[in-house]
Amino acid sequence: MAAVSDPVELGAPWGPVRSEPPPTRFHPVHGANIRVDPSGTRATRVESFAHGVCFSREPLAPGQVFLVEIEEKELGWCGHLRLGLTALDPASLTIVPEFSLPDLVSLGHTWVFAITRHHNRVPREGRPEAEAAAPSRPPALLMEPYLCIEQYRIPRDRLVGRSRPGLYSHLLDQLYELNVLPPTARRSRLGVLFCPRPDGTADMHIVINGEDMGPSARGLPATQPLYAVVDVFASTKSVRLVQLDFLFTVPSLQTLCRLVIQRSVVHRLAIDGLHLPKGLKDFCKYE
Repeated sequence: MAAVSDPVELGAPWGPVRSEPPPTRFHPVHGANIRVDPSGTRATRVESFAHGVCFSREPLAPGQVFLVEIEEKELGWCGHLRLGLTALDPASLTIVPEFSLPDLVSLGHTWVFAITRHHNRVPREGRPEAEAAAPSRPPALLMEPYLCIEQYRIPRDRLVGRSRPGLYSHLLDQLYELNVLPPTARRSRLGVLFCPRPDGTADMHIVINGEDMGPSARGLPATQPLYAVVDVFASTKSVRLVQLDFLFTVPSLQTLCRLVIQRSVVHRLAIDGLHLPKGLKDFCKYE
């Protein structure tokens, strides 16, 4: 049996040093009911409940998390956001399918799941199915600073959703951190990534508020470009991209300052009483 290697920093290369990938953006090709803002970081379904399929503008790098936060919900629809990966180049699609499931998946080379806390975790050959159903780690460990997924170690800080600052925000933030809220609650953060394996394939993982849901699919073609798929479906109306600014490098000075400030106060409302520039206060409270 091959020895399990120690986790490494997210994006630390196995071979030659790679450049840092560009910031994540939505692809200009998307569903008919989607409007993407000029920055390419917010996608909103403007009508109906379908035609909300979006893609990442660039293929993901191994271990790179395509992370979205649910900004708006719309009552009256049954169903929620769907997330996954595709080896299809969005620019090659003459028409974006109405639904990611089953329409886009039926085109092949696409792996998409409806977001729930109980994904179809795929067991490895020779291992019991119960292993696939087991949580990746006990809830007590969700407060660890890093999320370890196979060979990658991802800073957990920005993976976790945060409530809007208010009277009970410090209590709501704990619910996001413990991942006890519904996975598609407003301001939940959901991500998808792939982890290459030695045999040339890759596992797809979905992350909900800083918790790895386990491999949702195996055998993805790691040698082909893989784009993220986000289906802004039914009760999910709008999502925004969350940038992980230290994917392939050390944390930025801005991020380090925010972490120090947040750890120095009881809860985010106390940040307003600090003698700091308004822009920095807002960054510490909202990001």
